[in-house]
Parts: sequence; structure tokens; C-alpha cells
Amino acid sequence: MIALNPTGTLLASASDDHQVRIWRLSDHQTIAIFTCTDPVFCVTFSMDGKHILSGGRDKMISKWAVPSSEYILKDQPSGHVLPADTPKEQAADIVQQSNCEILAIDISARNACITGDLSTAHRLLTKEINDDSNDYNSYANRSFVMARKADWDHALDDALKAMSIQSSLMGCISKGIALCGKRQFQNAMKAFDLGFLFVDANLKKTHLLLLIKAIALFNAHEHEEAILRVQDLATTCPSVDILACQIVEAYLHVQLGLSVLDSVDGVHYNEAADHFTSAVNTIRFSSMSAIHSKYDVFVVLFGWDLMSLWRTAHQNQCHALLLAGRLQEAFKAYRYMMDTADEATKARCLDWSTAFKRDCSVYYAAGGDDALAAGDYDRAIKLYSAVINLGFATDTIFANRSRARSGKMLWNHALLDAEKVIELNPSSYIGYQLKHAVLHGAHRYDEAIEAFKSMLVRLENASHTQTQKLRQKYINLSEAEVAIQETINAQLNDVPHRLLDTFTGRLCDREVQISAFRKSTEYKELLSSLLVHIDLRKERIKDVVATYFRCVTLSHRWEGKEPLLHDIKDKGVDELKAVGGITKLLSFCKTARAAGYRWGWIDSCCIDQANNVELQKSLNSMFTWYRTSALTMVYLSDVPPSSKPGALARSSWNTRGWTVPEFLAPKVIRFYQSDWTPYLDNHSPNHKQSAAIMQELEYATGIDAQTLVAFRPGMINAREKLQWASTRITTVEEDIAYSLFGIFGVQLPIMYGERKQNALGRLLQEIVAVSGDITALDWVGTSSEFNSCLPADITSYDAPSYTLPSVSEDDMQRLVPSLQDTVMVESALKLYSLLERLRVPRFDHRRLHLPCIVFPVTEIRRRPMEQQTYFTYEVKADGLHDLRITTEERLLQFSQGRPTRQSFLLVRPWDRRLLELPNHADDAVSVHYFTLPGSPKGQGPLDSELSECAMRLIARLGQPFSAFLLGQQRNGEYKRIASDRDIITQVQDVDSVHGMMDVRTLEIL
Repeated sequence: MIALNPTGTLLASASDDHQVRIWRLSDHQTIAIFTCTDPVFCVTFSMDGKHILSGGRDKMISKWAVPSSEYILKDQPSGHVLPADTPKEQAADIVQQSNCEILAIDISARNACITGDLSTAHRLLTKEINDDSNDYNSYANRSFVMARKADWDHALDDALKAMSIQSSLMGCISKGIALCGKRQFQNAMKAFDLGFLFVDANLKKTHLLLLIKAIALFNAHEHEEAILRVQDLATTCPSVDILACQIVEAYLHVQLGLSVLDSVDGVHYNEAADHFTSAVNTIRFSSMSAIHSKYDVFVVLFGWDLMSLWRTAHQNQCHALLLAGRLQEAFKAYRYMMDTADEATKARCLDWSTAFKRDCSVYYAAGGDDALAAGDYDRAIKLYSAVINLGFATDTIFANRSRARSGKMLWNHALLDAEKVIELNPSSYIGYQLKHAVLHGAHRYDEAIEAFKSMLVRLENASHTQTQKLRQKYINLSEAEVAIQETINAQLNDVPHRLLDTFTGRLCDREVQISAFRKSTEYKELLSSLLVHIDLRKERIKDVVATYFRCVTLSHRWEGKEPLLHDIKDKGVDELKAVGGITKLLSFCKTARAAGYRWGWIDSCCIDQANNVELQKSLNSMFTWYRTSALTMVYLSDVPPSSKPGALARSSWNTRGWTVPEFLAPKVIRFYQSDWTPYLDNHSPNHKQSAAIMQELEYATGIDAQTLVAFRPGMINAREKLQWASTRITTVEEDIAYSLFGIFGVQLPIMYGERKQNALGRLLQEIVAVSGDITALDWVGTSSEFNSCLPADITSYDAPSYTLPSVSEDDMQRLVPSLQDTVMVESALKLYSLLERLRVPRFDHRRLHLPCIVFPVTEIRRRPMEQQTYFTYEVKADGLHDLRITTEERLLQFSQGRPTRQSFLLVRPWDRRLLELPNHADDAVSVHYFTLPGSPKGQGPLDSELSECAMRLIARLGQPFSAFLLGQQRNGEYKRIASDRDIITQVQDVDSVHGMMDVRTLEIL
């Protein structure tokens, strides 16, 4: 049965548990309980709402006063406090119901104790004692008040006074509490135990007395003992009042938790959290008003606030877990609290909830920052998301989550966060900085560049000087474009002007190549990254540009009709009929493309053969192009699939003149069989690293494998390099010389039609003039029309040069002392100085000015021979042993008795290596001159070291040497007379070498 008061604020209920309850509708709290002797069947409010009328089994109508309006205010914090004008008989019933008849205290004093107004309670109780000095209950009650004030001496005095007047349960309780406060635990326990004599065998009173005893111990800092007693009581007597045990245990845990928090040093937050968690697990209902009313004895005796117990336990549990760094548990506890709280509790927790979520956000944000710094992006994302879900996100939180999501390459989500940063702080550069980074990572480079532009605008318009200075860290888009273009120009200096796009099959000139790069993802990615990584831009640009423009060159043998520039210009290769050279071109593009190369070059169609300027530049640059190519593919059209070792050596590719630089220049090379499969099924990236293939190529070319792998262009060992090409053939005769330009590191005009002798002569002339290396004059065969000291054909170098016997150091050590006995040192030094001053050979209008040691010929006699193709002559010269020379030319015979007008000379071309000077000059530059310290040129003293050098020179000049036979012409110049073999001779007497040496520079036609 229920009834509503006239104002609609209170609800009364009647039940068969002998009780009439009044409920406040605003928060559903019980504000009064009236107890009847029999079950109550009906209830109603009076017309003015000031009284309640009830009826029950006793067939009597009972009248109850409704608590005053001050008491029933919605936000009344004091709990179940009865109005002071409540009729005494009614108040007694209420108190009796709430404290199980343990406390006997005046209503006003009781209310003062409940509200914490201990001064008023003390004054009221003192007045009662003054009115009746034998009122033992008043002494006991005042003892409780003094105990709450921690005035243990006066509390004990009042307790003893109460017991001296009359022993009672309240007296025993007051005495036990006071003695605990004074830490006299044995006496306190005796006082409490005495109290059991006054419980009238009432289990509830006994139960309550045991709880009070435990609480008193707890207040005396016997925490563990107190909680253990409460737990044992709950276990032993679960049917008496288990709720009271739970309330007490929860409250004690809360007090312990608060105590730990107050004294925490950063180590014991987990301990505090455990206490609060124990309290939370003990009380699982949020509305505590009924509890506060039912167990107000704890409020009166100890000042407990049971109304807020549930809220206090939960809030502090959340707080302690947060302080302990257990963020997930803290927020889970918070969610559980808010989900289980009633509306009134939620309303009271509103400010706390906001503050707690703010604290959580701080901790989550700090944890997210640590995780982000450590690269733990998953955790960072989770923590920043928690902050955002709590409603305390700032632009900084979204910015950091964007960075974490970028770290996980979650580009779409990271972009949303970056845009949120811009939305929250549109004037800041940070959002656009993040947006650029995200779009760059997502390969949306055009959008990234636009975001970067917006970032620069924010930096330039920033109000803070420090922010404006950040602008200096970045470059403008135009600056980045210029830097890239400069690198492109440098990169393409060593790349053919016209390349084949292996993806489209179209020829592309330099402008088209650059345009394609500017439209490529690589260019946009590079441009976007350069804008923010200024420190890395030079190397980064170089790497990207080099990678994009890396080119594959093809080395092949021209066969049949090769497609030329005009055949494929403005067409895709795949648009042409796949026959002959087009098939080769298609396969080349396909193979290069499969290997990851966009650009390819092939000599047949990438050079405009009709443009002399382009042709000359291309031929002079070809060695460099092969040298700088990322890969050179060698196509062996006559090597069938699955060939065995040796097929490469037998390939006609190995006979062609242009293939020599094409396999020497590249650093990376791969050989392909006729079906474009790797030779010997070798799929390694560089066949120059294959010992088997290099050994086979060494056998085929006569070039040692080490040189094949690490060849360096230049003029050193010129005679050996000429021999490499001596058996090669070219379709165009001049190409036998032009193909060698790159090998020797020279650039000369390309003049097709000049004929082979002239082309080869110009090359050899350059080698001799620049390097001073006279080994290029070491040949047998027919003289060139260009100059008689040069061969008419490259084949003249086919035979290995004659290897003169060398003087060992031991022999030299024996020769020098012996010479010093017969050769005047001063004469030797004079000869040394003379030879040291000689210049290197030089050409002037095809005339060779050759420094040499001259031996006049005194006699030439022809030997009779059957064949008339070659003539053999016996030759004598001053100071030399007699020798025999075979030549195609007819020579005038003469002797000392039969002289002739034409003079002949046997000459030893001067080789500066005989001076044993240190070789400081590079093989590709002109020879410099060196003067030893102490030489006559330096006007220094004649020391023993220089003397020994001079004597060593004499010893070397006395050894066999390779000589030239020269015939004087009408105008006094000389012409070399070619022989079919090397002319090897030797001075007759080494002791007289110094005296008979005729050193001259002869002009040879």
C-alpha cells in the first residue's frame, strides 16, 4: 500500500514487516521509518501533509509526524537526521529501529553527532548530566563525543563515571573505545567483553558489539587485526547481519586506502588501489541512504559517512589505479562506476567525473607520448584514442595520433587526424605539416606538395618570431625544382641524347626524357621529400635521378637490315613488323624492362647516322656511355639456347672491332643467348663476377680476366691494347681506329672517308705525342702513308712485341763496379744529363720528331734469295754488331769502298724508362721532366748516388735493343724502312758506349 503527499514530493509505504516508510521522490531515498507492533495494511497522508495515518492488524489508527521541510531537502548531506521537534515517542521508535536498541541518546544530541557538530552534542549532553548527575547514559554518550574528538582522557573519565553509576552496554562500549584510544588494548578488550553481559542474548546486538569492538581496534591503528575480526565474524555468522559486516569491512578498507594515499611516496599506489577495490567489491549498490539510516550507530559513535561510502570507494579506486599507472583498469573502474550508479549519484559525481576524465587524459597523453617516442605506435594510437574518447582532445593529441598512425602506415586515418588538427587550429602550420607527411607517405604527392605550400604560408604569417624562424628550415618549391634540374643536367652529361623507352618502345630525346621524369611518381616523391629534408637533398636527388635515368646499353653484331633512326622515329617498336632487327629490338626492350630498366640504348637506331655532328659526338662518347650504363647486355645471336662453355669464345661477336670497348667499358655486363636467356644459365646480376665466363672471354680476346673486370681507359701499355684490336674487323674501315678512341681516353674528329691508314695514324700520333710511349712504334709489317714510323694496318700489332732480355739486379750489381774501372764517371754523368734533357716524341704535320741514339750505317749488302717479295740485307753500323734485315723495299747497296749519296741510320728510339726515374705522371697526360738531385742540370755536387745512376744507364745501354732502320730523303728528313720482323742489335763494346753515343732528335716522314 502506498500514498503520495499533497505536494507530490514524498511517498509513504506500508508493509507486513511492521514498518511505515517515507521516501523522497527526487532521489528515491528513505527519509524516515516508523515501526508498528503489528503488520501495517494501509497508509495515507493528512490533508496538510504534516502527518501520516496508518492502520494494521491491531485494528488501530496510528498517527506519525512527517519530518520537516528542512530535513527532506534534496541535497541534504547529513543522512538520516530526525527533526528536533519530532515527538519523543516517535523518535524513540525510529532510533530503536535504526540502532538495535544499543544507543540511548537524546534526539538533538544524536542529530548533532550525525551532522558532526560535536560541540553542540557535548553541550547538550553536559546539560543532561548537569540536570541529572546519575544519568549514566549521558556520561557514556559524552564519552563517545570525546572519543570522536580524540580526547581520550576525558572520554575514559566519562566512561568510568557511567560505569560507576551503573554498569551498562553503553558504558562498556564507551570504556572499550576510550581504552583503545589510549592503546590499552587488554583492558579495552575486557571492557568490550563485559558488554556481552548486557546484550540480553540478542544476536544482533552481539553482532553489532563485535563490529564496534573491531572498529575501535582499527581506530587504534590495529588495522589488520580489525579487518580480520570483521571477516571472521562474517564467515562465522553469515545469517545474523552480513550486510553490517560488509559495510564495516568496506569502510575500513576505504580508510586504509585513504591513509595510504595520504602518505604515498610513489611506490604504494597499488596498495591503495587494492584497498579501494576490496571496498568496491564488498558494496555493490550505489544508494546508501537506507544503509546510513540502518547503521547510524557507526555514524554516531565514529562519525562515519555511510551516505557517500559507495561513491568514495569507487572514486578513490579510480584515482589510485590512475596514480599507479594502471590506466586501462582505472578507466574500466570509472565506466563500471558510472554504469551502475543511480541518477542521483551520477549528479553528485558530475564535477568529479569531469576532473577524473581530465586526469585520465593527462596520463593517457603522457603514456602516448612515451609510446610514440619509443616507436610503439599501436600503444600510442590506443592511448591517444582514449584521450579523444574522453572528450579532452586537443590539436596536439590529434597531431600525435596522426604521427603514430603514420608510423603504422594507416594513411587514411592519419590524414583524418591531420585535418582535425587543421580544423582545431587553422592558423597553425603543424596540421599542414602533418598533412604533407601523411599524403607523402600515401604516395599522393601532388596533394602533399599543396599541403606543404599551405604550411609555408602559415609559417610566414606566424605571429611568433620563433615560429617564423622555422621557415628557414624549408626551401621553396622552385628552389627544389632548380636543384633537381641541376642534378638532371649533370647526370645526363654522360648519357646518350636519345634513348629508347623500354615500356612504350618509343625513341625519346633529352627533352622528352626530362618531361617523362617530371610526370613520374619518382619525381613527385623526390620533390615532396626535398621540401622537408633539406639536409639530405643533394645525395637524395643524385640517387633518385641516377636511378630513374639509369640506362641499359646493348652490344651486338649488326646483321642484315638493322632498324635505323628514321625507321622507328615517332613510332612504337611494337607497332612495327617483328622481323629481323625489329625482333631484336623488341626482345631488348622486353628483357631490359623485365630487369627493371626504363631506358635503353642501341647504336643502330639511337644515333642519327645522317647527322655528322651527332654521329661524331656519339662515337667519341660511346665508351663513356657504356662505362656509365647501369647494365650492358651482350646479345650473341649465333649462340643457341643451352649452349655449353666455349660458345661465347666462338661467337662472331668476338671478331668485331666495336665490341672491344663494349665489353671493356661497362662495370656490369650480362651475356644473352639467341633466345635472350642468360649465357650458361647464369642469372647473376653481373657476369663480370663470373670466373667461368671471364676465363672464357680471356681465352677468346687475349685480355687477362682482371683487366676485363676492372679496365681503366688510358694510354699506359699502349702496345698491348693495340694488340687486343689487331685481329678485329669492322664494316667501315675507319672504325678500326675510331672504336679505340675510348680505350685510350682520347677524343678526335670523326672523318669517315679519310681511309683507315689516316684514321689509325691520327690515333697513334695522339698516343705517342701525349703519353711519350714509344711502344706504339714497335710493329712489323708495312709502313703507313700517314707516317713511316706507324703501321699501315692494325694487324701489324698482332705479333707480340719482342721481349728483350732484362738485366737482373744481381747482374747489375756485378756490371756497375766493372764499368767504373774502365768508364770515366764524368763522361757517364754527361751522357746521363744529355739523355735526361731529351723531350718526348712529338708529331708536327705528320712528321715525327723522334729523340734517339744514332748509329750510322757503314755497309749494306743484299743476300741472294730465290723469292723476290722480300730482300735480305747484311748491315753494318758503327759501334754495333753486324745484323741481317729483311724488307720489301729495295735498298741501295754500298760499303766504305763504294759509298752512296743516300745515308742510312740504325737508331735506338730513346726510352726514358732507362733513366729509372720515378713514374709520377698519369698515363693519360703529357710526360713531365724530372731532374735528379745533384744532376748537372741542377748544378749540384757529383754525389755517389747520381754516379751510380749514370753507370747503371751505361750498363743498360750496353744490352740488346730494338732498332729502326732509317733512310735519309732528299730534303734531309728520314723515312723508316719497314721490316718483316724486329731489328734486334747490340753495341760492340759496352765500355766505349759513353764515348760513341750520337744523341739526336730526327725528323721522320
